[in-house]
Amino acid sequence: MEFLIKNAKDFIGKEVSISGWVFNKRSSGSIIFLQVRDGSGFIQAVVSKAEVLPNVFETAQKLTLESSVIVSGLIKQEPRSQSGFELQTKDLKIISLSQDFPIAPKEHGIDFLLEKRHLWLRSQSQWAILRIRNEAVLAINEFLQSQGFLRVDAPIITPSTCEGTTSLFPVPYLPSWPEDEQFVSWLEKDEKRPYAFLSQSGQLYLEAAIASFGKVYDFGPTFRAEKSKTKRHLTEFWMMDAEAAFMEFDQLLEFEERLIVFVIQEIVKNCALELKILERDASPLEQIKIPFERLTYDEILKKLQELGSDIKYGEDLGNDDETLLMTHFKQPIFITRFPLAFKAFYFKRDAARQDLTLSADLLVPEGYGEITGGGQREDDYEQLLKRLNEALVNRQDYEWYLDLRKYGSVPHSGFGLGLERLVAWLGKLEHVREAIPFPRTIYRFKP
Repeated sequence: MEFLIKNAKDFIGKEVSISGWVFNKRSSGSIIFLQVRDGSGFIQAVVSKAEVLPNVFETAQKLTLESSVIVSGLIKQEPRSQSGFELQTKDLKIISLSQDFPIAPKEHGIDFLLEKRHLWLRSQSQWAILRIRNEAVLAINEFLQSQGFLRVDAPIITPSTCEGTTSLFPVPYLPSWPEDEQFVSWLEKDEKRPYAFLSQSGQLYLEAAIASFGKVYDFGPTFRAEKSKTKRHLTEFWMMDAEAAFMEFDQLLEFEERLIVFVIQEIVKNCALELKILERDASPLEQIKIPFERLTYDEILKKLQELGSDIKYGEDLGNDDETLLMTHFKQPIFITRFPLAFKAFYFKRDAARQDLTLSADLLVPEGYGEITGGGQREDDYEQLLKRLNEALVNRQDYEWYLDLRKYGSVPHSGFGLGLERLVAWLGKLEHVREAIPFPRTIYRFKP
């Protein structure tokens, strides 16, 4: 039976072999302490000179940081260790001796760590973050599937915008490959080549799918060419979009809050070690309760001005405004009914006030701000056409989208959830770039 460190509690008093990496090492003369990682967890392997053959102790002395090894011995309980167990080593084999691993157990600058991201992933903190990310993805999928949602994958390459033209990534679309010249030269010369764009959101395509499946979602990478330098922005990030037929605005908000609470519960239950490694106090998460407070845009402006913001009516909330709010509020809040002027063409207008939309952003506490955005979609053909004309977009690009309002249109709502922002909040991270394996920012697309 394969042994994994995470299952050490089931092997107390038994001999096992661990295949993994040495991520730290210290010695006190006749005893060498090896910190070993196998992907599933961490454990201390104790190599005592008095209890192993001389060649085993000599092998342990040669070990360097991040050397790969197979270490065999007896699993024992050890309350002082992080895992609660340790390995009393009997045998040790070096698979590959690491040479001068560049990330030492000391403080490094963020630029250095991002340059070495392929190696930084091995640290305990990054291991913990990405396991929390994995658990969040599992929880989101589990909840949506349990509520009758079907996953429908939206395209990454699209012909038009969903969230605004200023943040589009253009992509030369290739009708055929050049035969007689270099690829780059061909791109530079061919002025007639068609352009497509990297997806900002799968929402519009999901709206097409609800007429077939009722409730749908996607989960994948999205792209925004935003020149944002904040700790909440990436140029490539993962988002879950969900859309549901016959779902009204208030039902959408209730659905979102139930999803968030479910994810929190799963993280607290299944990621206790990961939260401990990050020194993340779980009590603020455990205290999140529903229903979440709902405040209109008008009400939020008054609150922000009371808190010292200089925001004016008609302006969208900035990152500083969101941080100010969510340092004040201890529970998530919905900000609803944003002005029509800065919301996308597909939002339905508020029947009571035609200058407002049935839209909502969900902001979370501890200063983290927005993690979801959504609302009820415009289901009337004439109203949608009017909004498209006002938005000054190319109608031809949206003829297919207008078709959805001509053949059995229904009230429907949806939202998008930013995975990295969610993970940053759950792990109380300083920046979303740590919440994704290989971050892409306005300054970096390597490694």
